[in-house]
Order: sequence, then C-alpha cells, then structure tokens
Amino acid sequence: MKLNGKNGKSDTNLEQIREKTDLAVSVENLVVHYETSSETVEAVNSISFSLKKKRTLGLVGETGAGKTTAMLALMNMVPNPPGRIIEGEIRVNGLDMRKLTPAQLQHVRGSEIAMIFQDPMTSLNPVLTIGEQIGESILLHRNISKAEALKETQKLLERVGIDPERYGEYPHQFSGGMRQRVGIAIALACNPSVLIADEPTSALDVTIQAQILQMMRKLKEENDTSMILITHDLGVVAEMCDDVAVMYAGHIVEYGTLEEVFNKTKHPYTEGLFNSLPNINNRVEKLQPIQGLMPDPANLPKGCAFAERCPYASEACRENPPETHSFSDTHLAACTAYQDPDFRIGRNK
Repeated sequence: MKLNGKNGKSDTNLEQIREKTDLAVSVENLVVHYETSSETVEAVNSISFSLKKKRTLGLVGETGAGKTTAMLALMNMVPNPPGRIIEGEIRVNGLDMRKLTPAQLQHVRGSEIAMIFQDPMTSLNPVLTIGEQIGESILLHRNISKAEALKETQKLLERVGIDPERYGEYPHQFSGGMRQRVGIAIALACNPSVLIADEPTSALDVTIQAQILQMMRKLKEENDTSMILITHDLGVVAEMCDDVAVMYAGHIVEYGTLEEVFNKTKHPYTEGLFNSLPNINNRVEKLQPIQGLMPDPANLPKGCAFAERCPYASEACRENPPETHSFSDTHLAACTAYQDPDFRIGRNK
C-alpha cells in the first residue's frame, strides 16, 4: 500500500523502510519535555526498553512518573505544543516512528500500533454512536464498503462481549465496564500487532476488572499481539505481564522479567512499592507506605530523584545521578548504592 504525502506524491512504501527485527518495540534514550514560557517539565528522561513479539511489558509507577507520556511518544502523539520529543530513537515493528510522514503515521496508528485510553468516558466521542466510532477506524485503514464495515463492527462488539445490536447506541448508554470494552474494540479494529493499554481497569470495580483482564488476555492470545500495560497495580502486572519496567520521575529505575522484578527486587523504589501492599498472611501488620512525594518534574534534583525518600540513600546518591547496574542479561537497576558491592536491599537480605 502506498500513501499520499503532503504534496500528493507517493510516499516511500513502508516495507522499503522497515528494518528486519524480532522486536515489536524498541526505544533508546527517549527524552520528552513539556515546555512553557515559565518552566520546562522533564517528563521522560533518557529511557530505554524493548518489547519482544507476543510478550507483555508492564510499565509500573506512581501518577506523574511519565508512563503515559512515554507511550504517547511511542506513537508520535505527544501534543506539541507544549510537548516535545527532545531526542531518542523509537521503532515499532522496525519502523522509525520519528521519521515517518503524517500520512505514514496515520496508516501505522491503528493498523500496527493502537492504544486503549485510561478513561473511556472522555476518550469516546459523546455525539457519535459506538458503531460509528469503531467503523471509522475500519474504513480509514481497510478498503471496504460501509456495509462491510458495519458487519465487521458487529463482529468486534461480539468479540468484546457487547450485543452487536447495540452498535447504534451512544457512550452515555453504557456502563463504565462496557465503555472500556468499546475502547478495546476500537483499538483492535484493525488487528494491530502492538497494543498499549493505559490503566485499562483503574476506573472499574474489582469484578469488572477481572472480566476486562481476562478478555484482554484472550484477545492477545488469539491475535498474537504484543502489549504494553501501563498500571500502578502490581496485582495486574503479576496477572498479565512477562516483563516489567518500573518508572520513577521520568526514569526507568528497574527493568527485568516478571520473576526477576518480583522475586529478586533490586531497586529501593520497587521494594517500597511491594512493602506498601497488604500482607494476606498477616492482616494485622501495618502497611509501610513510601514516605514523601515524588519530586517536581520541573525541578528535578541533580542526584537520584528517589534519594529523599530512600531509606538507603547516602550523600553520593544526592550528589550523583545513579548508574545502571546489570544483574543478568535481562535485569537492570539504576541505583548509586550498588557501587558498594556488599549492598543488599531488604527484600533480598
């Protein structure tokens, strides 16, 4: 398929510029800022990660850690102004997302990479029926008639557990869980190979959460989809993910397989996240929340951003940016304290 650029000329065929790779996503040294006349918010600070095909990566961290901004950058959708990708290499299925033309990007979004947004009530158009919103994506990316698009829309609704006859209803006529299912249907309309899910269950009660997660897992397996799951819920990560990246103040502070991050925790912030969870084996034990707040991304410290909240921090942590240490081919942590070879955090003593 060839796409028309701004000048009406045929753009380079995507297959001619696609590099061969076994990675669904590759990000190197990504930096994203939000710039205003009064301040610069350093939202994402030189992060690198990759996602193998057919695997699920959990992106974990507090609100404001930069998770959603990083994923918007992955789709080249950072709102500009005030957002700007300062530097970094972003590849999806071997395509350099920063070098694609607007027409090429329009084709890639939806057909190769798609996103389920956090709040379905604000991401859905209130004046269009759900059938129109799902069908719009199908008509944009596939050369089929409106009648055929309607049939495909009804099939999609059935796949996500919604009565196909409801295609003519509006978002306000659906519950929160059903609206989230509509959002998933829109994201899956063109069977993308990479799916980003931004807190897909955060606004739902626990029973509906379980249904949505089970449905997403089933659809992922049926379509051989690679997925990035943005969440702050470690239970959801344990249920859904193969690999985990822990973000704090715009940095990835720990990265590894699910087993490595959960059972061989190396970063004090990751340890703090686990310690703040209730212990089902000891219901009278008090929770151990992480003290303090994440630093202002418009005024980050010169040393480790977690130092002021870290029980292991030394003066070196406050003065020097953390170095990244490797514990295996897949397990990394950015922590100055590991310059001391005898350093161990509590979960691994």
